[in-house]
Amino acid sequence: MSTQNTTQLTITRPDDWHLHLRDGAALEAVVADTARQFARAIIMPNLKPPVTTTEQALAYRGRILEALAKAGGNPAAFTPLMTLYLTDNTSAEEIFRAHESGQVYAVKLYPAGATTNSDAGVTDLLGKCATALEALEKCGMPLLVHGEVTDPSIDVFDREAVFVDRVMKPLRRAFPALKVVFEHITTKEGAEYVRDAEGPIAATITPQHMLYNRNAIFQGGVRPHWYCLPILKRETHRQALVDAATSGSPRFFLGTDSAPHARGLKEHACGCAGCYTALHAMELYATAFEAAGKLDKLEGFASFHGPDFYGLPRNTGTLTLVREAYQVPDDLPFGNTTLVPLAAGEALAWRARV
Repeated sequence: MSTQNTTQLTITRPDDWHLHLRDGAALEAVVADTARQFARAIIMPNLKPPVTTTEQALAYRGRILEALAKAGGNPAAFTPLMTLYLTDNTSAEEIFRAHESGQVYAVKLYPAGATTNSDAGVTDLLGKCATALEALEKCGMPLLVHGEVTDPSIDVFDREAVFVDRVMKPLRRAFPALKVVFEHITTKEGAEYVRDAEGPIAATITPQHMLYNRNAIFQGGVRPHWYCLPILKRETHRQALVDAATSGSPRFFLGTDSAPHARGLKEHACGCAGCYTALHAMELYATAFEAAGKLDKLEGFASFHGPDFYGLPRNTGTLTLVREAYQVPDDLPFGNTTLVPLAAGEALAWRARV
């Protein structure tokens, strides 16, 4: 497919396989942005307190749909795919209960202290979570992995690569049939591991890690709205992610990791990690795929590979991207404050039309 003169691209309606929606007023402010572009989204469970039980997940699902209706969206056109937050004490019974609910689709591993609201995360995966992992393997539910070690002696830019050797390889030797999603990969090592490993493994890739390297955080000063975890890496890693996402491999699919934070908490002495991309996710991905000359690979990455890995049907609706100038807003309403989307104030060449 030649993309040089493409002015319009219609694809099967995509899904977001990694999304933060928060709760309360923050949820109401952002949920419609995702529902406008995506038919489904895997919802992260790192609330305060975290979503650790099926009962909590179902209640959160209800709040998401209520918030969407309140924001003027159509709850019938958007499906939140719920997850549980894995802890050292998650039981096999809770895993089976979640699976039987028909509304919980995965369990999320946060190494304790790795990112926002991860204090209740896992301290010893194979030592304390073996029964939960066995249950996941038995019922075919994916384990979603935030793949960074938290050893303070390891440089922040090396934590994903070290995680592959220290955690991912032993995990998958112990549970070879366990479905694993290596979420928001950011390194050449992560991409190569997912590409070459045996067994049921996949990875999500964010728009910011496809579009920017770590220089973006420091261009003209410290730019907190480009700060996320895992942090942006060197250009060699960015290019490896672009190559993986545009390769056509079914092991790589879309996951924005869109993470809203109030402007004051980002522009702060100890600013929060996270980039807000739900508003313009498909415009950002189209920009990245076009830059690589691979717009023809966008539909597989955005619309096919994720549901295929999760064992869900592909969507039947469509989304159209039009080559039309789109100015990213400087900020957006966020409860009683504002948030700043990634690339605020910049012009993109694509606009999504549902």
